[in-house]
Amino acid sequence: MKNTQLTQKHISLGAKMVPFAGYNMPVSYKGVNHEHQVVREHVGVFDVSHMGEFLVSGPKALTLLQKITSNNVEKLTIGQAQYSCMPNDSGGIIDDLLVYRIKENTYLLVVNAANIEKDFNWISKHNTENADLRNISEGYSLLAIQGPKAIQAMQALTKIDLSAIKYYHFEVGDFAGIDHVIISATGYTGSGGFEIYCKNNEVEQIWEAIFKAGANFNIEPVGLAARDTLRLEMGYCLYGNDINDETSPIEAGLSWITKFEKSFINDTYLKQQKQHGASKKLIGFKLTDRGIPRQGYDILNATGEIIGKVTSGTMSPSLEKAIGMGYVSTEFSKINTEIFIQIRKKRIPAKVVKMPFYTN
Repeated sequence: MKNTQLTQKHISLGAKMVPFAGYNMPVSYKGVNHEHQVVREHVGVFDVSHMGEFLVSGPKALTLLQKITSNNVEKLTIGQAQYSCMPNDSGGIIDDLLVYRIKENTYLLVVNAANIEKDFNWISKHNTENADLRNISEGYSLLAIQGPKAIQAMQALTKIDLSAIKYYHFEVGDFAGIDHVIISATGYTGSGGFEIYCKNNEVEQIWEAIFKAGANFNIEPVGLAARDTLRLEMGYCLYGNDINDETSPIEAGLSWITKFEKSFINDTYLKQQKQHGASKKLIGFKLTDRGIPRQGYDILNATGEIIGKVTSGTMSPSLEKAIGMGYVSTEFSKINTEIFIQIRKKRIPAKVVKMPFYTN
């Protein structure tokens, strides 16, 4: 089990620690509902240093990234980030990721912790261009400062005007007394804020400074459990739950990051699927009766036939309603379609709804 640089800090703060993607991670401090509302209303800080980082550089970096990712990397300007995925050869997804354009021919890829080795091997296998590819995950830490008060709370820590950083853009500069920190207006919560990339030997200083600067803004540490409820309220896919090696970006509602004006791995199959329609689709649903949907529960039609499976589900802390995502046969994917979730021995009625579930 690996530790982040802040593991002892989390333990001293009373965090409940759990194994996650090979790391010892804080799942909660004061409780998931409390931490969830801290992010929705104030500002919360996640240690997400388990995430993987790869550096791709050199004159052939763009060529390699255009081939392995579904989104159009050519559109990125320096200082801009992009959500994307890496399709596999059989219609599924190797991983979803962020692509940052750091310099003219230098890109940073941020991948899921559980997929670091798998992703690196996949990219290496397809690196026939001999772009410079480095796995720098072990040397870097990542903090997510999320919530409506993030800009106000953090502005004292940097000369950069945080309010001027547009969504999915970033600056490299001073933060909490450290130079060359990536300050990225990205996140996984839907409540705004920043993600801070720094070297391992800098993260403790930054963590302390963040909590000092945020003291008057009700800042608190937040664990992975609230990160999951926050992202689910936004309808954001979680790799391993809502997307995997057997789900295509078209089925997962990720056509918007699947750009056919360029060539990439398995684009012919995905283009045909988009044109002719997929047999299953990822939907969002709300329960109309009491119960909590969980990953793996069957989704049924009115006659009791299994039409799909729940991929993510929870009791939404913001909405105080049970919500979930899952794949169903396409004919049951229209908004307002009535479906049923098999929860133990009961069939609980639900309705297909438009995502995100939560809008502020």
